[in-house]
Amino acid sequence: MTTIGFIGSGRIGSTLARLAIAAGHEVVLSNSRGPETLSDLVTELGPKARAATAEQAATAGDLVVVSLPFLNYLQVPVEPLAGKVVIDTNNYYFERDGHYPEADNGSTTSSELLQRHLPTASVVKAFNHIQWEQLGADGRPAGAADRRALVIAGDDEAAKKVVAELIAEIGFDLVDAGPLSEGWRFQRDLPAYGARLNQAELTAALAEAHR
Repeated sequence: MTTIGFIGSGRIGSTLARLAIAAGHEVVLSNSRGPETLSDLVTELGPKARAATAEQAATAGDLVVVSLPFLNYLQVPVEPLAGKVVIDTNNYYFERDGHYPEADNGSTTSSELLQRHLPTASVVKAFNHIQWEQLGADGRPAGAADRRALVIAGDDEAAKKVVAELIAEIGFDLVDAGPLSEGWRFQRDLPAYGARLNQAELTAALAEAHR
């Protein structure tokens, strides 16, 4: 059993927390409004869930999920995440987040910017290209004919293995896109984004992506 911390407990975060609990893990949830605002969600999730501040969730988690709007990425606590695997579920939407020239011109990606903010953590991009309703509904047993694949990107192979194990536990196959710099391949408006695809189809969609 692993304790998974959540910095951000919106639709993706809360859905992933529910799946993690079903897989036997404990979760520590946080949001920007304070632990008391998560009481209903904690009650729904049961005894394996508790609410905390972002710093406390980061400290408690063996694995930590960052699921905030991208414009808030600099609010993610740095020191408590030192040495930890951090899953980045974020997408950069300039309409919501404002313009970040480095992301606009393709010289870097949103996950690389989070990694720059967290220099002592190991960031893995995942769960950004699936709708929250589908994340909760599309998991299937290993070997199922209709098992969907999810993609990850990261610079630390050991960290990616940790995230791959979680993805398998909650019912999805895996495609590894490579380093964080390749995370652009499954961002918005590209073939892999939001599509229900198996491993072979998802691999092809990544190859079809163009900046």
